[in-house]
Amino acid sequence: MQLIATLKSKKITPEQLFMLSVLSVNGGNYLYNLILGRVLGPAQFADAAVLITFLLVLSFVAMTFQLVTAKFSVLFENKTFSNFISKVYKNALFVGVLLGVLIVIFSSELQTIFNTSSSGMFVVFGIGVPLYFLMSVNRGVFQGKKAFKLLSITYQGEMLSRLIITLGLIFLFNLQSSVVIAIGILISFVFGLFPFKTEHISLKKTFVEKTYSKQIRNFFILTAFYELTQIIINNSDILLVKHYFESYEAGLYASLALIGRIVYFIAWMFVMLLLPTVVQLNKEGKETAPILFKYVGYIAGIATIIVIGCALFPETAITLLFGKSYLAMAPLLWKYALATGMFAVSNIFAYYYLSLDKYVPVVISGVFGMLQMGLVVFFHDSLEQVVHVQIIAMVSLLIIQILFFKLHSIKAIQKKLI
Repeated sequence: MQLIATLKSKKITPEQLFMLSVLSVNGGNYLYNLILGRVLGPAQFADAAVLITFLLVLSFVAMTFQLVTAKFSVLFENKTFSNFISKVYKNALFVGVLLGVLIVIFSSELQTIFNTSSSGMFVVFGIGVPLYFLMSVNRGVFQGKKAFKLLSITYQGEMLSRLIITLGLIFLFNLQSSVVIAIGILISFVFGLFPFKTEHISLKKTFVEKTYSKQIRNFFILTAFYELTQIIINNSDILLVKHYFESYEAGLYASLALIGRIVYFIAWMFVMLLLPTVVQLNKEGKETAPILFKYVGYIAGIATIIVIGCALFPETAITLLFGKSYLAMAPLLWKYALATGMFAVSNIFAYYYLSLDKYVPVVISGVFGMLQMGLVVFFHDSLEQVVHVQIIAMVSLLIIQILFFKLHSIKAIQKKLI
């Protein structure tokens, strides 16, 4: 009784609520992917994996707007904040419409490049792109203002609607088309928009002071470049495998990637908390390194547990999650988890310095992102070789990021002593 009373007396903080929400969202997204993998089988799941990968690519592009919005929502107030948000919404909508139109126009070419069964799935997906950009700016406001309850609702709405609608169409009407999956994704963007703060949108021409405009532009370019590296590192392997291998092998690899990336999706939760916290501490002139150590420790611990689990019980994990038809990937599971674990930890370093407007770690990530893609292009004789070259690239990336942190820390200490 005393234990229950103690638990009741301790209120859950907004940050803890958001972390729980992200875990449930990731769990729901995983369930969505796992059910698709089981229902569709390796060959058809390869098409679904392309759409899911496109969704991840879109999320990284839109994340540029979200992070810029989050950072300057911490720094700006009153009229400056209102003008800034209104301008970001207009720019995000413009980019979203442009990308959406391009996807629709080149849908047939995309079908050819990625060997999919339909071009219609790209058309439906392209229609939803502008909505995703508006949704990301809205989330950026919540993230910057630390309105984690509202931020949680937007993610929950997107995940639940996609899960329920897509699986409902598949099971109720026995539809297993990739277009159905695209429709579910499109509708989920609508649900993800809520709650939407309309007061931040103004049709009037808005101005942001020249000093602030330059600061915003520089951070936007830096963030956009880093998110591009995220796209390359996170998704180029799946798209290249879909291009170089048959649909069956590509479907097997997609299941491997989905399981192995568990640690990365968990790390994303800490990144969402890291950026506004580091910006606020830096604004107040306080030490920021302890926050970095805290989150690196969390991710490294989680990654170690997942890699060990994948090494000890690969067949059990694959059978439980995807079924026996995917067992061929069992020997590669822990290796892929190792690569994504290394990337997840190095990602914390990069986002930390991104929050502080330091561009070198971002450039480092870009270099190794291109390296990884180049290695896969030249070394793809087998799926095992594809995984091995990624391990080489990601371990190297983490070592360089740690060395940069050490050098930067030494220079900071020397400046204080002078």
